[in-house]
Amino acid sequence: MTADTVDTAEGGAGTAGGRGTPRARRANGAADAGRWAPGDHVLWRYRDNADARRFHICRPMTVVQDTAELLAVWMAPGTPCIKPVLADGTPVHREPLSTRYTKPRRTTRDQWFGTGVLKLARPGDPWSVWLFWERGWQFKNWYVNLEEPRRRWSGGIDSEDHFLDICVYPDRHWEWRDEDEFAQAQRDGLMTKARAAEVRSAGRAAIAQITAWRGPYSDGWEDWRPDPSWRIPALPEEWDRAPDRLRS
Repeated sequence: MTADTVDTAEGGAGTAGGRGTPRARRANGAADAGRWAPGDHVLWRYRDNADARRFHICRPMTVVQDTAELLAVWMAPGTPCIKPVLADGTPVHREPLSTRYTKPRRTTRDQWFGTGVLKLARPGDPWSVWLFWERGWQFKNWYVNLEEPRRRWSGGIDSEDHFLDICVYPDRHWEWRDEDEFAQAQRDGLMTKARAAEVRSAGRAAIAQITAWRGPYSDGWEDWRPDPSWRIPALPEEWDRAPDRLRS
């Protein structure tokens, strides 16, 4: 799922097999020992593919779990966010593919609609896995968002979307998604042939995990629910500030 269109499809989430327990947020937004605590608020940001100095997507998230093996965060319905639009305000996904990545853009404030989304990310993986539900917590699917391995900083994590994605369904079958956008991004110079080959290879590695039905698909996250006491995070005025104190 591309960063431009993901805000039209949502899901919900908390800790596998149980409800998260929020803790008082530290002044710097980080938990002891360099980890965030359940209930902490962090930013999940994507850099502009045409200009790595700029962020064009920012989503405040609530931490569900943060360990050396996995970061799990939850975006509630109604969460304020930043997304890209064309310079005249037209939603990016409404622009024909041939000019979608070449027309001037700007960012705008919006909010996340639908039932929310849970994002799972393992350190170093060039993808994150998102869980989506229908209303009433009917599980819909996993979504493998191929992206630059995330860099942690004091206020959250930063990445860059790689256009190509994989959809995984409860019956364990999977399919590539957004291959047309992946090809167009290459034609428009947003991705070199070498980088495209790396992204495709990362996708094949993700598919190997899906085929073997390893975590997170076998870990029961689809049964997780958010702590009802969690509040919706605010979107900071300086949502696009340069990351400080980069963390591993």
